[in-house]
Amino acid sequence: MNYVKLGNTGMRVSRICLGCMSYGKPQVAPWPDMLNWPWTLTEADSRPFIQRALELGVNFFDTANVYSIGESEAVLGRASAILPGVTSW
Repeated sequence: MNYVKLGNTGMRVSRICLGCMSYGKPQVAPWPDMLNWPWTLTEADSRPFIQRALELGVNFFDTANVYSIGESEAVLGRASAILPGVTSW
């Protein structure tokens, strides 16, 4: 994996970023009838993508609190806690 410096932070991140917008729940509270993302992967379905990214050395993940109303961040956090390859965030 190739890594680059992230601005002036001193951090080195992979050139490849795994986008996590599709990880979470298709329907989320507090608006289960209003927000519906049929392309969203469940936590179990997203796990192989996260695992493979880690195996390849990816350490740059795009997630945000608006992706599945924060569930994307939770999915990534839980995966990082149990998958090998995570030494620090």
